[in-house]
Amino acid sequence: MTDTSDARPSVARRTVLVASGATAAALAVGAAATPEAPTADAADTAPVAAAAVCTLTKEMTEGPYYLDGQYVRADITEGKAGIPLKLTLTVVDDDTCVPLSNALVEIWHADALGEYSGFVGSNGHSEPDSGTFLRGGVLTNSSGVAAITTVYPGWYRGRCIHIHIKVHTNVTLTSDGSFTGGQELHTGQLFFNETITTAVARVSPYSTNTVTRTTLAQDSIYDEGGAASGLLTLTALGSSTSSGYAGTLTLGVEN
Repeated sequence: MTDTSDARPSVARRTVLVASGATAAALAVGAAATPEAPTADAADTAPVAAAAVCTLTKEMTEGPYYLDGQYVRADITEGKAGIPLKLTLTVVDDDTCVPLSNALVEIWHADALGEYSGFVGSNGHSEPDSGTFLRGGVLTNSSGVAAITTVYPGWYRGRCIHIHIKVHTNVTLTSDGSFTGGQELHTGQLFFNETITTAVARVSPYSTNTVTRTTLAQDSIYDEGGAASGLLTLTALGSSTSSGYAGTLTLGVEN
């Protein structure tokens, strides 16, 4: 299941890193005053609010395993075995950093054995294929947030662990729980901390994946760009790897 179409694309979109507190203040005012310099009285100084800092990033390839017309749903697991992953993805306008509400955030990814629904067997494993597992999306709320429940992805030949993502606006929801139409604003990929992935790979059913795993450093798509290139912030949901992770990222799109 090598994603041979995944050539490194040119810069086409933006994503957003959100800074707050001391980081925002430093970005807003530059270097801090030296100890010898006079400082303003606290009563004369306006508080520094959280600031959004927009930065350019690459749009990532769609790859060969996209299927149209998937379900609009918050839980895409369909009972698939794997370590829980709770995604919180915030979508904002890349020029204004204003959150985008009612944008459809759609994701799809491989299961623990590296198999995509609709293409099962391409990574050398035999299992039932619904054509819909680990695929779907939700509309963002008034704060631009899309919350999706899935499992930690597995890996397939030639690629590091990743999740594909699209952001659409003005879609029409259908009676069968899917969507049609709209405008596609962004196509990208989400990536995972290599230390956490190494721990996940030791846990069943990931440990039964017979394919050699490609690391972030070996991947042909991820460019070490951190959050600007889709690297999730992962937070443990419990005391063990099997308890799962929360994954967060803010995406800026051209609206």
